[in-house]
Amino acid sequence: MANPVLSRPEAFQRPDQYAQPGPQGYQQYGQPPYGQAPYAQPQYGQAPYAQQPYAQQYGYQPAPVPSAGGVMTIEDVITKSGITMGGLFLVAAAVFMVMPLSLLMPTIIVTAIVGFITVLLVSMRRTVSPVAVVAYTVIEGLFIGALSKMFEYLFPGIVVQAILGTFVAAGVTLAAYKYFRIRVTNKFRRIVTIATMGIAAMYLVNLVVSLFGVSTGLVAVGPSAGPLSWIVSAVAVVLAVASLIMDFDYIEQGIRNGAPASESWRAAFGLTVTMVWLYTEILRILSYFRE
Repeated sequence: MANPVLSRPEAFQRPDQYAQPGPQGYQQYGQPPYGQAPYAQPQYGQAPYAQQPYAQQYGYQPAPVPSAGGVMTIEDVITKSGITMGGLFLVAAAVFMVMPLSLLMPTIIVTAIVGFITVLLVSMRRTVSPVAVVAYTVIEGLFIGALSKMFEYLFPGIVVQAILGTFVAAGVTLAAYKYFRIRVTNKFRRIVTIATMGIAAMYLVNLVVSLFGVSTGLVAVGPSAGPLSWIVSAVAVVLAVASLIMDFDYIEQGIRNGAPASESWRAAFGLTVTMVWLYTEILRILSYFRE
């Protein structure tokens, strides 16, 4: 999903108004809550405004103090992403080498459903557990390994091309986000999120009906894919790239807003989910050009 993992925590949201520096190391944070006076009246026993500190008179508050566990940094996100993607790669490589062909399709179907449910459960939690991230890594490693072996059996050499294409697309997206200063607006988020939820629902329905031998023509593999499959794959790749842009923006805002260091696990988890989606779509598109 684009990206439910990073769309819930307040720490990853772009603030409506950036903090303005105030006197004596204080910062101001927007307007007071509804129903409160702009400047709190002195309570019984307090000195009048003239005798109170200047910052307190004019609505200033002390700058937030980092939590005991520290704040999230780009180094934390890179490290955790290396752990999740590296673990996924190791599991996928093991499955690719040892799993027999007869178990590929059952493994793909089961892990696809379990992985989808795992993403939803993790994204709904306010705090991401490293254990849950590791569990997702194993499940998705089984899925990617089995899927890759099936495609490699049908179209030799396609897996290496898909891996290179995925990382090239991610690198180009990151470079475009940084150097062209792409701004992620609320409208952009809504469009990408709604479109991604729609295509995810379509994939789920297609998977269910395919179990009963019904072909919708929306998802296909190989050169026999029709125009509808081409359109769906092209839209999916565009949405996956847009999700990467949203991921980069959420992570940047989390670092800027001083999110807890534990949130680096959520950031790594979100990036891994999007990278897996991008890889599967590129793998399918490449199959359209193969005999």
